[in-house]
Amino acid sequence: MTTSFVSRIPRAYQVLSLTAIATFLVSLDVSIVVVAKRTIEADLGGGSLITWVFSAYAIAYAAGLLTAGRFADVYGRKRSFLRGLFIFSVGSLLCGISPTTWVLILARIIQAIGGAQLTPASIALVLPEFPVEKRTQAIAIWGATGGLAAALGPSVGGILVDSLGWRSLFFINIPFTVVTILLGRKILHESKDPNAQRKVDYPSVVFGFTGIALVVLGISQSEAWGWTDTKTLGSIVIGLILVALFVQRCRVVTSPLLDLKLFRLPFVLAANLSGLLFSVGFIGMWLLNTFWLQAVWGYGVALSGLATMPGPGMAALVAPFAGKYATKFGHARVLLTGSIMLSVGTFGLTTFIPIEPNYLTHYLPWMLLTGFGVGLSISTLSSSATAFLKPAQFAMGSALNNTARQIGTALGAALSLAIAAPTLGRIESARRAGTSLDLIDMTEMHVAWIMNGFVYLVAGIVMITIFRKPTEAQMDDARATIKFED
Repeated sequence: MTTSFVSRIPRAYQVLSLTAIATFLVSLDVSIVVVAKRTIEADLGGGSLITWVFSAYAIAYAAGLLTAGRFADVYGRKRSFLRGLFIFSVGSLLCGISPTTWVLILARIIQAIGGAQLTPASIALVLPEFPVEKRTQAIAIWGATGGLAAALGPSVGGILVDSLGWRSLFFINIPFTVVTILLGRKILHESKDPNAQRKVDYPSVVFGFTGIALVVLGISQSEAWGWTDTKTLGSIVIGLILVALFVQRCRVVTSPLLDLKLFRLPFVLAANLSGLLFSVGFIGMWLLNTFWLQAVWGYGVALSGLATMPGPGMAALVAPFAGKYATKFGHARVLLTGSIMLSVGTFGLTTFIPIEPNYLTHYLPWMLLTGFGVGLSISTLSSSATAFLKPAQFAMGSALNNTARQIGTALGAALSLAIAAPTLGRIESARRAGTSLDLIDMTEMHVAWIMNGFVYLVAGIVMITIFRKPTEAQMDDARATIKFED
């Protein structure tokens, strides 16, 4: 019955659905474990190591993306997608049965490597299935799926932890990955970059992977280590040096891991710069909202998750239409509109949110407005970064865009936590002492919110300033057909 139902769906949407499921799971696991930090620590111990359950995934995922795009082009997009999904599934199983914190951290790295491998391959599988005129809408759905998953992570995680325990966060992936692998073997067609050399430049792999990993490590650990600590500065500086060596290798080798000509395309440059900035604001806003609900209003994990759901819900409603809006009005205008909505929502939240819980009038309206902005923005960023590329550049373009956004995510979390830390410390002290929060100075928390609101505006301004419609020659290149191998 299931096979018969699937067969009635147009092939292009079969591929889109399969890849969207995989992208949803990978993105969900970026944020789903945050709410389980205390529960995992109570079960496994580990103390400060627990933060690495989140950080290790983010670092390995960001580092693996840039190199994974070229591997998909050289060895096959279908193969990379299915192999990545299998590795992600194995990592999820190991996470669920982990007896110690160290094993859990290692399993999270395995998860992330699988996720990094399948993500660029997935978009390279989707785009050839749609004519160039419909790719913006297709990618809008694909991109919105990942963004929605990241936003839903705390909500889904809170409910699962409260009802089934923290191990269910990882076991829930397995049935979906198994079904996706089985269907993917039948539905997906294999393709490669016909001009790509079989030889991969492994020095570039080492420089790129290690460099990005060290940069993200330094940024993500800056709140714990301190921005001026030698570990933080050393990680970032050495990482940037390795990234520079990676770029130099890409300039001189015959078949580079990253085609630097992508940066000459205004729509690619705009999407990646704006995507990085958007991610800074998005993760910062999400973290601050969660902290306020739990630390100030006293919401439990599950309740805070449910309280944030209207935002992702609104994003999910808007995102499928964002592609149509982008086609009609232009990607830059749609993103600018979304960024303004996000800024207004963030400024409104920090201006009007009270100490005493008042969800319906002082939180929900701003959450819905920001959700609308997220729906417009995240889909538009994904489509503008890849929709108009040559088929041979699909995987590489997707890898570049996702890497930029992961770096932005790490930077946004670090900046927001660093700015808001004094407020959070005072709140924690007041909670332990049993004193009223009415007397607590919340300045730093509000400053962090305001910063994220301005970052959203800058993301929109960057897009409207740099983005240019692809030329007719670029559109002709994007229309080129891709040769499937099966």
